[in-house]
Amino acid sequence: MGSVGISFGNPTSGQGFDVSSTVSQIVANLQAVETPWRNQLTSLQAQDTALTSMGTDLSTLSSALSSLSDFDGIFSQMEGSSSDNSVVELTSATAGAVAGSYTVVVSQLAQTYSYSGTAVGASDKLAGSMEINGKTVTISDGTATDSSGNTIPANNTLSSLMSYINSGNYGVTATIVTGTAGSQLALMSDTSGAGGAVTLDGSALEDATTGVTGITFSQVQQGQDAELSVDGVSTTSSTNTVTTAIPGVTMQLLSAAKTESVQVEITTDTTDVQSAVTTFVSAYNTVVSDLTTQEGNDAAGNPEPLFGNPNLALLQEQLQQSLTFVQASGAITSLSQLGISATDNGTLSLNSTMLDSALDSNYQDVVNFFQADNSFGAALTTTLSNLGNNDPDGVIYLALTQDSAQESQLTTNISNEQSSISAQQTQLTTELNEANYTLEEIPSQLDEVNEMYSAITGYNENTGG
Repeated sequence: MGSVGISFGNPTSGQGFDVSSTVSQIVANLQAVETPWRNQLTSLQAQDTALTSMGTDLSTLSSALSSLSDFDGIFSQMEGSSSDNSVVELTSATAGAVAGSYTVVVSQLAQTYSYSGTAVGASDKLAGSMEINGKTVTISDGTATDSSGNTIPANNTLSSLMSYINSGNYGVTATIVTGTAGSQLALMSDTSGAGGAVTLDGSALEDATTGVTGITFSQVQQGQDAELSVDGVSTTSSTNTVTTAIPGVTMQLLSAAKTESVQVEITTDTTDVQSAVTTFVSAYNTVVSDLTTQEGNDAAGNPEPLFGNPNLALLQEQLQQSLTFVQASGAITSLSQLGISATDNGTLSLNSTMLDSALDSNYQDVVNFFQADNSFGAALTTTLSNLGNNDPDGVIYLALTQDSAQESQLTTNISNEQSSISAQQTQLTTELNEANYTLEEIPSQLDEVNEMYSAITGYNENTGG
């Protein structure tokens, strides 16, 4: 620590000295002890920035790998097509689908039971009750209650009755159809197919406006199941959305063409797989670029924040080792067979032609390379988990935690030192102000001494005699 000299000038001049400037110099000298702490804190914060960015890129790489290694990821997606979309349209094909060509013949479409009631005036008031699938619907003016004491909403017109039915659980959906004869309550079963029949009884309903008792419901459409065959095997479906005829495939039946055979093709979605592998390679190269950058100097020629950091070497070593993985079984045992190879700078390059060939000839082995037990995908997933932000053992996580503890201690040291300096500054200011006041008073005190001396001796300092 340097020293600060205080210049009092001519002590008898009465001019004193600059207290504020003197205190500032002393404080600046005291604050010098904080400099190494602040420099270390700045260095740690720069490391945090680099580590956080690297952790984010490792997380991105993990996500890119997950799309390939997860059973519900990109390999679970299949593609499908129909030779006649006016008869059979494919809605989806999932991982459970088996690639191949299927012959589908649709002989009958599914239908839903529907019913229509006797026409009444749209504004006519209704009274009484009706039965729907064994449940009683009471017509109310808003004052009646059910068996539980709950008030039954007012539904004493056809429109309000429709709303009341639709808000309940009667197994039907109600609409109103208006024609030349008046308004009719139309009911459609909520259950499609042959099993969706509805029991209706409107004999206790009364049109209070006209005095007519009993509303009759007639069947408009007979419910029936869809009938189809897949590769000669007959099956049925209660709806025209068929999910079980071909495992993993959802089909929409649009037309019954008993004599037409529709070819349904299920294939693997190699285009999206190629895209996912490309994303994985790009994400890996980003992480390698992060590591390479930290090995050199910044634009100003100063070492990067993690230069020489042991965690950097650990990350590089683990990632490089992951590329040498050799799978124990299957036609695809290494990255090179997928057209993925390491370059001189540690990044990966992708030969799309080789990848496409591997997917065409050994698709399931490619899947196993990423998803099987003891596979490349499983091994790299573990490696990335150990390197990233995962609590409690991730390399990045531990490095940031250690930095945080050091930063906290440094911040505490600086804060404590600042408090001590602040107290010393207050004390110095008080003491130096007092000293300065004393200096400023010296001329007047000398004058008093001279006067006393003159009074005693008769000597006059001004005349010299």
